Amino acid sequence: MNITPIHNEADLQRTFARLEALWAAEDGTPEADELEVLSILIEKYEDEHYPIGPSDPIEAIKFRMEQQGLTPRDLEPSRDKSRSYDGAVPAW
Repeated sequence: MNITPIHNEADLQRTFARLEALWAAEDGTPEADELEVLSILIEKYEDEHYPIGPSDPIEAIKFRMEQQGLTPRDLEPSRDKSRSYDGAVPAW
């Protein structure tokens, strides 16, 4: 196992290639350990170089609704009629 830090895109691509070669490694083997360490290195590099900020809650709801083929009107039956939700779910 010759593991080195990932400093740039070339290192990242090399690490991905090695990760792919190890993908079917059996648990408990040195190859599986190498796979785990490489996964951690890739995650660290990507977190530092390709950060993904928190999503906007409304955009997340809209995205999920689009995936499900729903419209804002489809949410109305699930609303608790005893509480006021005016503006809680925008009409987009």
